[in-house]
Amino acid sequence: MAITQEQYQHVADTFPKPRGNIKVTNLQALNGILYMLENGGKWRGLPEKFGRWHTV
Repeated sequence: MAITQEQYQHVADTFPKPRGNIKVTNLQALNGILYMLENGGKWRGLPEKFGRWHTV
C-alpha cells in the first residue's frame, strides 16, 4: 500500500511543516508507516525508498 502525491494532497494540511535539515518528505514518512502497518516487521527492515528507518 502506498499513497500517491495526488492522494496525499487531500491530507497534506494535517501534517506539520518540515523544519530544519530534513531529507524525508511527509509523504515518504507516511508511506513508510503504512508499509510497516501492512507488512509488519522490524523498522530496520524498511525498504530504503521510504527513507532511513530511524527517521521515519
